[in-house]
Amino acid sequence: MRVIIVEDSRVVRELLTAIVDRDPRLQVAGAFTSAEEALEALPALQPDIISMDIRLPGMSGLDATRRIMAERPVPIVVIADSAADPAGLSMNALRAGALSVVEKPVGLNAGTYEEIAGEICTQLAIMSEVRVIRQRAWRQDPPRVAKARPAEGTNFFTAPSAVGIAASTGGPPALARVLGALPADFPAPIFLVQHMGASFMEGFATWLDGLVSLKVAIAKDGVTAQGGTVYVAPGHAHLTVEPGLVIKLDDGPPIDGQKPSATALFRSLAQSVGPRGLGVLLTGMGEDGARGLVDLHRMRGFTIAEDETTSVVYGMPGAAARLGGVSASLPLDAIAGRILATTRTAE
Repeated sequence: MRVIIVEDSRVVRELLTAIVDRDPRLQVAGAFTSAEEALEALPALQPDIISMDIRLPGMSGLDATRRIMAERPVPIVVIADSAADPAGLSMNALRAGALSVVEKPVGLNAGTYEEIAGEICTQLAIMSEVRVIRQRAWRQDPPRVAKARPAEGTNFFTAPSAVGIAASTGGPPALARVLGALPADFPAPIFLVQHMGASFMEGFATWLDGLVSLKVAIAKDGVTAQGGTVYVAPGHAHLTVEPGLVIKLDDGPPIDGQKPSATALFRSLAQSVGPRGLGVLLTGMGEDGARGLVDLHRMRGFTIAEDETTSVVYGMPGAAARLGGVSASLPLDAIAGRILATTRTAE
């Protein structure tokens, strides 16, 4: 896979080049100090994937991502320093079409160097195979749904007391659209799992909180969940829900290769609220969440999977559909309306 590296720091650029060159799946096609240079070279180099820094001299990595996704779509992985991104630029790059964000390497002697290097190569190799499409003009605000009517043919005997939502590749912009269409007084608490590096989770929650009407915060162990709030799984533990809507952070091993795991969340909802649980599985690579959604579906909870027509990657929702754990497969912009419809108790 041909990789273009865009990074203005010479030290980091050389580190990234060395990291990519040692992986037999990858080949450095070019390394550039500015977005302008990279954009000019794109037609000739025809890369399979771009490693993009966000803070660049001249055109920012965010603006470059928007332009690439609007004019000549190429899979993009953002390489960022989570501590130096208080404005959530990397999250906005994901919303503009980048596929994932990975921690920037800081030096060969850093204790986390090998772990970060392995994650960078894994993300570049995997994301290079994702088919990206031209993005429409980037919007500052997600669309909102003023009212929602129950879908024809649906009949809910109990309104959900808890909602679980999970996503991976392509998740942040999808979550912004779904949650942005829900009102601030949404009656049930929402529990959220997004696969992302642990160091980015605080910034992700802050970014999402600034976009939607609901309150968004990192989940804390032992807290009783309240309606109108989105509780985001931290990057170091599984987010589970106990009876009484008490949050439990579980430091157990990864499930389906993920920690936090969507399957752990959905299974806990199946056990704690059963038919009053609602699960939503959005775009993402792999199969995390699928088996948990099946468990919730078997307990007569209502389960939604994003349809293939709008998923950036149909892996997670597709696996749930194949296993028979989905009550409804819906395109992204129809999901919030269905969630709202389920909060209306049937007469």
